[in-house]
Amino acid sequence: MRPLIARRPAALPAAPLDPAPSRLSYRAQRLWLTPLFRRALNIGVPLLILCAAITWYLSDEARVTSLVDAASEIRREVENRPEFRVNVLGIDGASEGVTEEVRAALALDLPMSSFDLDLEELRGRLEALPAVRTADLRVQAGGYLAVRIDERVPAALWLTHEGLAIIDREGHFIAGFGQYELDRPLPLLAGQGADLAVEEALALVEAAAPLGERLHGLVRMGERRWDVVLTNDSRIMLPETGARGAFDRVLALHDVGEILSRDLLSVDLRNPGRLTVRLSDSAMEEFRRIRGLVASGTSGENQG
Repeated sequence: MRPLIARRPAALPAAPLDPAPSRLSYRAQRLWLTPLFRRALNIGVPLLILCAAITWYLSDEARVTSLVDAASEIRREVENRPEFRVNVLGIDGASEGVTEEVRAALALDLPMSSFDLDLEELRGRLEALPAVRTADLRVQAGGYLAVRIDERVPAALWLTHEGLAIIDREGHFIAGFGQYELDRPLPLLAGQGADLAVEEALALVEAAAPLGERLHGLVRMGERRWDVVLTNDSRIMLPETGARGAFDRVLALHDVGEILSRDLLSVDLRNPGRLTVRLSDSAMEEFRRIRGLVASGTSGENQG
């Protein structure tokens, strides 16, 4: 017999799940595999949050003022520590007068913090002094500021319209005459442009050593050549080029005939092929007299 209650059909088996990701999941996974996206997510987002927090914190003026005051206080405490204090100034390589100029140019109120010292600015002050060639400043242990001065060495006196000036071998002004203590006599130079040819002038002075104290000085003529002036106001007029060789020839003639001891106004060597001697008026009259005596004596002998 067939039952009166119909049996329900057995449940159909569930369809297997599709392992393929959805389109949205696929795109999210591909985006996460992008290095730039991961870097932006791991670094950029926290950085953005941090910047937003800092901006919010600094938006309050009272907080900003408090931070600035705290930083300034920490800086002052560090700068005022004993190991950063400069207590002693030492100057080496300078004469007594230049040392005083250096101290005045530095104008330091010691003790003071080394953080308040601008060594480059101080070095510029010192090298602006006429007598200082170079300067070196160093802060050493124990709060010692060491200043090393390379002082210009006086080489000559230069006579200008303003008076006598002391210059070095490069022609740099050092000081006015009487403002600097000299340890030796210096040669005297004169004329416009003499400061531009000091080396050549000193070579001529060295060559004139046999003349001793008879050398008065050198005059620059036309900014291109030298006249050697002796104490009797006679001049040796040197050429524009080869001045040292021409001067040596005159000194050789002087060794043989003492020509520079005679009553001369000038010895002209500007023409390398000819030496011209100019006598004084008295020497010229004496020369004419002697020549007349010689001429009359010769004519008398011829008549005899």
